[in-house]
This record gives sequence, C-alpha cells and structure tokens, in this order.
Amino acid sequence: MRWLVGWSSTAAGALGGSLGYDGRPDDGASYGGRVGHDGETLHPVGSQLLWGDPDPLWAVGDWRPDEVRIVKADAQTRVAVLGTCGATDEQLRVGLFAARGGALRHLTAWSGSYTAIVQVGRRITVCGDLAGARPVFHTPWAGGTAYATAALPLADLIEANLDFGHLAALLATPDVPAALHDSTPYDGVRRIPPGHALILRAGAREVAGYEPVASLAVAAPPADPDSAVGAVRDALIEAVRARLSAPRHVPDIDPGPVPGMGPAERRAARGMPVPGIGADLSGGPASGTLALLAAGLPGMPGTLLGHGTGAGERLLAVTFNDLAVGGREAELERAGALAANPRLHHVVVAGGEETLPYADLDGPLTDEPGPSLVTAARHRSRLAAGSADHFTGYGARQVLDAHPARLADLLMDRKRRHLVRPVAALTKADGSVLVPARVYGAARRLARTPYRAGLEGLAAHILHRSFSFDDPAGAVGASLAALTWGGAGPAARWLTGEALAEVSVRLQGAAHRTGAGPGQRPGDYRARAALARHAMDLRVLEQAAEIRSQRLHAPFLDNQVVRACRALPETLRVQPGARAAILRTVLKGAGVTDLPGGWGAPSQASATAAARAGLRMAMDPLLTLFEAPLLAEAGLVEARVVRKALRAAAAGEPLPLDGLADLISLELWLRRLLSRRGTCWTGTPARARAVPAGIAPQRRAVSSGG
Repeated sequence: MRWLVGWSSTAAGALGGSLGYDGRPDDGASYGGRVGHDGETLHPVGSQLLWGDPDPLWAVGDWRPDEVRIVKADAQTRVAVLGTCGATDEQLRVGLFAARGGALRHLTAWSGSYTAIVQVGRRITVCGDLAGARPVFHTPWAGGTAYATAALPLADLIEANLDFGHLAALLATPDVPAALHDSTPYDGVRRIPPGHALILRAGAREVAGYEPVASLAVAAPPADPDSAVGAVRDALIEAVRARLSAPRHVPDIDPGPVPGMGPAERRAARGMPVPGIGADLSGGPASGTLALLAAGLPGMPGTLLGHGTGAGERLLAVTFNDLAVGGREAELERAGALAANPRLHHVVVAGGEETLPYADLDGPLTDEPGPSLVTAARHRSRLAAGSADHFTGYGARQVLDAHPARLADLLMDRKRRHLVRPVAALTKADGSVLVPARVYGAARRLARTPYRAGLEGLAAHILHRSFSFDDPAGAVGASLAALTWGGAGPAARWLTGEALAEVSVRLQGAAHRTGAGPGQRPGDYRARAALARHAMDLRVLEQAAEIRSQRLHAPFLDNQVVRACRALPETLRVQPGARAAILRTVLKGAGVTDLPGGWGAPSQASATAAARAGLRMAMDPLLTLFEAPLLAEAGLVEARVVRKALRAAAAGEPLPLDGLADLISLELWLRRLLSRRGTCWTGTPARARAVPAGIAPQRRAVSSGG
C-alpha cells in the first residue's frame, strides 16, 4: 500500500527554523511539536518526509522516484503531486498559482491518476478525484486535523473503534451515498466525497466541491455526439500517453535460475512482474481498447531491451483462461485475434480450481472492506504474469454505460422518443409485451419523485424488510429495481432487524439533513454513486492482489476521462451497445480499424457460475468461518442464518451470490483487522492502533455510528 498522511495544527508550535523540501527536515524540526507517549517523535512507519512543521506531510510506502514531485513558488507556497501525472513542472507551477487564488479545478485537470496537495502559508488543500479511486480521509486530532489518503493510519492515530452503523449500511445499502454519507469503517474517520477537496486552515477544516453540478431547472444544452466521442478519444489517448512517457521501471533483479523453470515462471513464483508495460486482454472492448492504444502509440510501450522477450517495442498482453468454468470461448477467440497484432506479445494464464472465488481466504489487510476480497487470489494469478506497469479496463462500464435510472432523466428533459430503442431491447430480452408499460411507468414515477421522498420510502422499506426480491430476474428486473433513488443491497435480506433499523434511521436523518439533495437528476446521481462504489472496490482489489513492484493503471477512472465520458449525450449512451460503439469510434479515430468479428458483443459468460463453483469447493472453510463470526458479535447477522444461506447457495438455490460475497468479505476483513499487530505510527505505544478493544458484543442495537 502507498498513501499520504499529514496534519494541520492550530498553532505553529516550537519551530527552530524553516523546513527543507528535499524530503528531510532542517535541524530543529519537531513535526508540529507532536511527540509520542515515551517522548519519541511521532511519524509514520516507513515514511519519507515531503515537508515539515508546522503542517508536515509524509509519503508512506514504495513510491517510485518519478511518482513524487514537489514544485515550489516561494518559501510558503508549494504543491506536491503523487502518482502518475502528465503535467510538466511549468504546468504544475501555473496550477499552483491558480490554487493560491482559490481555483482548485486546475489541480485536477491534468492527465493521469494522482493526488495533489497544495500548501499556501497555513492553508493546506488536498484534492480527491472524481471517481473515488484516490479518496481523502480526515479526522480531528490534537486540536487540529489529520488527513491521509488511507483511513487505517488515521484510525491508528486516534485509536478509533469500528463504526457499526457504517458496516450495516455497507451491507444493506451499498449503492446509496446518503446511508454511508462521509463515514468510514472507523468511528471518527471521515471521507470527503468524490469531486471535492479538503481545505485546512490552521487546523480548521472545510470540504469544498470543485466540479460544477448541472441544473435541475434547465436541461443541459444539447451536445454534439461526434465531438463528445472525440473528447473521450483524446482523453483516453492522453491518459495512456501519460503512462507511456513515464520512466520505465525494472523490478528487483532476478537472483538466478531455478532448475526446471523458465524466466517467466521464475518471476511469477517469486512474485515479480515482467519489466516494461503490459495490459489485460480479456476479449472485451475496454481492455482491448487500452491494449491497442498502448501498443499503437509511439514511445516503445513494450518490455525493455535486454529483458523478457527482448523485443523492446512489444506490449505484453495477458489473457486469463478459466479452465474450471467455461463459457468464455468467444471472448478468448477475440483476444487471440487481437493478439495477432505484431506489436503485442500474448500470454495466456490458465486458472484451475485453485483460482476460483473463495479458494484462498488468506490475504493481506486492506484499508477498507470490499467484495473483491473473495476473488483477490483469482486476480493475483493473472497479474503475476503481467508487467511492472499494467493497464486494466476497470471502470469503463461505469463511465460509459447508461444507468437504467437515466431513462427518468430523459423523461425530465422531454426526450421520450429516445426511450424506444432501450425499451425495445429489454422487451426482446424478456419476451413479454408488458415490459414497455412497466419500464415507462417506473421511469415516470422516478422522474416525479423528489429526492427526499425517495430516501424516506427506502427507509420505510428497509425498516419493514419489504425488499423487492420477488421482482422478475434478468435485465428487466434489474432495470426496474434500479429505477429508484436508491435500493437495498443483496445482503440486506440476511441482516438482523436491529441493523436494518439503524440503516433506516441513517436514511431518515439524511433525508431531513439541512440542504439535503444531490442537486442532480436521478440517473446522473445513481451513475455517480455506482462509479464511486466500483472505484472503492477496485482500490480494495489493488491492495489485496498487489504484486510487488507492479502498478495497476485504470485510465477510465482518470479525472479527464471521467469528465469526457460525463459529457456524452444521454441519448447516445442509453442506446443498446453504446459502450462498444463509442470505443470502436475511439479506436477508429486513433487509426485502429481491423477489429475481430463480434468485438464488443456482450459477454455470455457470467461470474455466477464461478462464484457458485467456488462456494461448493470452499463450503467447509466458509462454514467454519461463520461458526462464531465477528459480524454476529457486532449484531449485524445471525450465524445460523448465514450458514443456512451458504448451504442453499451451494445447492443451487437462486440466492444473490454477490450478497454472500459482501458478507464473507466483510467477515474476512474484520478478522484480518483484529489479528494485526503493531501500528502505522512510531512514537506511540503498542496499544495505539485501530479497534484496540476488539468487538464488544452488541446486545440491543448497533452503535449509532454518526
């Protein structure tokens, strides 16, 4: 894991002089005057100091030298950019001057994925991203405010207990931002929303948005589809180019041959990626687009000369072939056809039963829980064959596809005729002549339902357990369930009444909160919430499946790509097959026209078969896991109810497997959190870590959570 952490103090403290900008404090620096219980200077473990008192900032983890850049205008004005950023030093300086005057959006408009921190005197500004893949957290501490790009260091700093209300909402309503609000799994640690920045002035904190919000009173001006798709193409190309222009990195030197192993097998066995740049090539349109763009742009995107294949200009394309569960033959054929490009070096990773979900329940502790914890080993087997810099297509579906609730947006903008094709596609998939009336009626109800009424209705449904689990399955059922301001998650059916009551109270409080309302149309609001949840789970996956010396790149989640995708006309994105058509146009504009037949066709394979097979294979360890689960101690579930659900799902009953994945991953995360030793900080006693007292049994109700 890599993160930033620092704080803003209410007073300057006893300073011995100015502080250096080269990662080392000048003599007399005391890090804001904060010392530990034993008189030791308080600082994060394994950190490098970026700047010191009175508001110090550290970078923690295995940051590459080119991923940490600091530009200063004078002794009191500086900007630090950590991550992959395509801006030059001069552009950083211009953005610094703009931020000094209060214009924050300039700091988020460069290509790449990064976190920008600006210090102007005693004012600190930390910018989050639009998707939520690079979040920012904060907590009150020592009379000021501590902030970080990870929640666990702050939880260790304040010895935070678990926020059971947040955990209940994470299971019951994971797609409803109002239920989660700004909370985290740690009580007292807060998260700023995507598209916002944390501003600290001598310890006082403020959260401000830097992105304009569309008006509800006036429809957005009509956008030209061709120019909008062209903007997506330009943003994607710049995102890929920012990675290609960064310095190449060679992982740790191979210590020597192993009998019976080739170089690739030796690297994989030792957890070392291939030097250079590579990409996923699943056969889908998102990964294929990034692989072809990266292979086609100038700059020698492939492996370094003298390493690996020695080809120098070839990009390593990795395809995962699931031998335990079939159904992806067509995608594999398309991946093979794409890999025929002479600029690609194709590697197929075969996965058996050992790569099924739930096959490996051991793993590292992540910053937050996420459903991808149960599939981390599956992804790690693929990434181990990848490159030091590896492109992935994560996020393309969330930024390009139309959330079903966008049908209500079209009605609000009086664009009824554009509902014909998506509704016709749903009718064809279901085969019922009643589908158009049902879908149109649900979209019309949502368009006429205020945000507050929608939250209050969801709170009532949660409280009385009146879930819409009996709706028809398939695309029609999913679309009807999504045509609301928010819905219950698949794991809600297994929660206790007390946990659901607390989630209901949180929703009611959000509905009556001063200034409640997203200021957006329901479809746009739901789409942003889905993107934020996906980005949060991708962050968990990146930590759980991390390969040493490897960087995962998800260009679809870059700020500029997200902005370009949000500018796409709704009338374009709601059409069936819009994502594949947009990406085909992107590739055509980049000079790539020779695509295999069926490229962009929706996958017929489903993760359900793999999840069910994994459940059957791991039934005994899963039942042992829920003999005395920590979730039951917290009052969120009853152990026997979950064990019964696990047996039923393994037997083939139509239960929501993603809901079981939410429960299992949260239980795994809690066990890893409570079994950890040590803390993220020096200068503190061993007890100064998150959840110091463990989980106290919850007899009456889940804690309030705030």
